[in-house]
Amino acid sequence: MTGNWIALTNQPTFNASTMLLMNDGRVMCQESGGVRWWSLSPDIHGSYINGAWQQLAPMAHTRLYYGSAVFADGRVIVTGGEYSDAGDETNSCELYDPVLDQWTTISPPAGWAEVGDGSSVLLPDGRYLTGNASDAQTAIYDPVAGTWSAGPTMAGRSAEETWVLMPDETILAPRCIGHPAAEKLVLAANQWMSAGTLPVDLVEAASAEIGPGMTLPDGRAFFLGATGASALYTPPAIASQPGTWSAGPTLPPDANGLQLGAKDAPGCLLPNGNVLLAVGPVDGVKGHYLSPTTFYEFDGSGFIKVPDPANVGGPPFTGRMMLLPTGEVLFASGSAAMYAYRPSGAPQSVWQPSITAAPSFARRGSTYTLHGRQLNGLSQAVAYGDDAASATNYPLVRIRHLGSGRVTYCRTFDHSTMAIGTGAAVHSTNFTVPCTAPSGFCELSVVVNGIASAETSMYVGPLRIFWPIDEAAIAYLFGSLADGPLWVLGPNGPVPVDPQWRGAKEAAEARADIIRAIGRLQKLGASAAAERAEAAAGMPAAIDEDYAAFVKSQTATPTE
Repeated sequence: MTGNWIALTNQPTFNASTMLLMNDGRVMCQESGGVRWWSLSPDIHGSYINGAWQQLAPMAHTRLYYGSAVFADGRVIVTGGEYSDAGDETNSCELYDPVLDQWTTISPPAGWAEVGDGSSVLLPDGRYLTGNASDAQTAIYDPVAGTWSAGPTMAGRSAEETWVLMPDETILAPRCIGHPAAEKLVLAANQWMSAGTLPVDLVEAASAEIGPGMTLPDGRAFFLGATGASALYTPPAIASQPGTWSAGPTLPPDANGLQLGAKDAPGCLLPNGNVLLAVGPVDGVKGHYLSPTTFYEFDGSGFIKVPDPANVGGPPFTGRMMLLPTGEVLFASGSAAMYAYRPSGAPQSVWQPSITAAPSFARRGSTYTLHGRQLNGLSQAVAYGDDAASATNYPLVRIRHLGSGRVTYCRTFDHSTMAIGTGAAVHSTNFTVPCTAPSGFCELSVVVNGIASAETSMYVGPLRIFWPIDEAAIAYLFGSLADGPLWVLGPNGPVPVDPQWRGAKEAAEARADIIRAIGRLQKLGASAAAERAEAAAGMPAAIDEDYAAFVKSQTATPTE
């Protein structure tokens, strides 16, 4: 039984493209090629299909086809771009802080004139590895130190490659320049080594393109090629050894007899263990990226045709996927239409994360630590290749209020590892209970790659901070803490005072001044946000000039 597609109730008002899952449960989505980003938040019942969009701060530069990752502290890094207003194959890099809603430009790797659409992956220790599309260099960004360092040199150019994090803490990379060989980064040795030779060729020779790859729940890696062939990799007992490859199934031809393949295309590991794949016709010609997109699931042994959403008119390379905490998969295709795939089946119990220690009482606005097993899942789950990276292998903390059924995601940060398949080892993450979470008896769970742990009971106590701040919030925030409507601030916090006290009038005036000042700040904030959005809207998006030329060649009227 296959899954089904559901249109989002609130469709994006922009051409949706690359998506990243933030540590507070929101989905961050870029306007295709532009500087503008939006967030999709689930509704009070935890539904992303009925979720709401909100505009975020814009980047400094437009970029199309680039590297990205979400750090353990929740910040987002974007690097390079094949097309950009900073120059094609740009080396520009930026960091986004979701707490401050702010982008910061950072220096590129030392000596790198280009990054372009270099392959990228987040390492088990939380650092970010990127390749250089022009040569065999790699570089590593340390988010704690805020610095780049040189990474180990590869056997050849990493252009177009799909990099996959394995449970043995290696990075597997079938070569596109030098196919059908493969290599892998053995982190313990800080060295790229041979990963053997694939039994089938996944790479289209003319374009050097390949499809997505990801680790499966059984520890193997699955790759789909631009040729329609697929391959499976079994890691060795000793990480420095090559491992073994086996041929997977081949996609069928389409209705017109053209071979189907994944020539730069997204894929996603589903909670049921299958892989959702976006594919399209391929003809072996370098600049040909053919339409339409169609969908299959790989079930471990073969391909199963599944329904297509309504936003599949273009070629697969325009598609992006995002695995949601609900287990559904968002699909965007560079248009103002987005659909969610709801897969059938359920995960095996051994794939679930588990909680070994969590607070039984938590206060809104406060931070706590959760311990558990398999908090980072068994795979990075969401894949594309060199042009997009949207891994989801980090824990989210979800609270379900027993009285109302309301679902709230906490902001997690500083996970103790970013490794996958960690088995019986106990790891941890920190989480902050939102000030807007309902108080009372709740159930808490940890979610990774759309798979939730068993719930554990927790009581959420009253808030200490409230947002947005208004007159009612001021009264609640300080008044509730002081157990009275009129208060002054003592050395240990709010102190209730009698309305007949000699300083009561002055205290009331001071409180009114606070409320008026907050109102002015909110008005100024709304004005600043509007000006920022207007400036971002005026920046033209980066365009894929090669694909635009191909489309033009297909639609041009022949001259006599």
